[in-house]
Amino acid sequence: MLHIAVCDDDMKAVQMHKQIAEECFRQCGTIGEITTYTDSENLLYDITEDKFYYDLILLDIEMPGRSGMELAEQVKPRLPNIKIIFITSHIEYAIDAFELAVFRYVPKSDTKKRLPAAIRDAVKLILLEDGKTYTIQTNSRLEKIPYKEIYYIERDGKNAGIVTECGMSKVRKSLGQVYEELGAEEFIYIDRGCIVNMIHIMQVKDGMVILKNGVSLPISRSHLQEVKERINMYWGTHI
Repeated sequence: MLHIAVCDDDMKAVQMHKQIAEECFRQCGTIGEITTYTDSENLLYDITEDKFYYDLILLDIEMPGRSGMELAEQVKPRLPNIKIIFITSHIEYAIDAFELAVFRYVPKSDTKKRLPAAIRDAVKLILLEDGKTYTIQTNSRLEKIPYKEIYYIERDGKNAGIVTECGMSKVRKSLGQVYEELGAEEFIYIDRGCIVNMIHIMQVKDGMVILKNGVSLPISRSHLQEVKERINMYWGTHI
């Protein structure tokens, strides 16, 4: 089940956005629970006190007290994988929204047309990131790492180092072995010694991939064109 929060100081807007989200759930064939707020402080409290976990927030930017932009800055460190869709009257906020790694920006003047597509795309991505795990098993430990938490995998001597937000987990296998065992299209070689999870790529720039956690990794010349094509094909298929 997906968990969505809708926050806007205008109750009519809250109800409209909730109805749109419910219809998107039906279209995507998934189940979702929607919690509504008219006060950003209440939403922040529920998240910071671990009362609620959310996969997606539909968030008004211009609200009294704590703005949506300020709220996003507080929420992101606690829920790094959360998707945020900003809804606002002021287009200049789009630049700041990008810097906060916000999933989508929807102008209020075009909400009914553009919000449904944004929600459907977010739901597809959330479902895509969920579910599969990679298992590291030795005589002394058993570790399961969700695919969605893997940022990249690099060669580390005779080991493969799997890097997540929590650090690196090593498995005594070649990079090629791990790649075959993953068997998932979201993982791509950017260099002979490095595999990246495409769901975490924010940007490809100057021969580097920039990930959601701020890490930049070099793409070898021989892989650059293929990386660009694979990323475009992947997101074109899934979003």
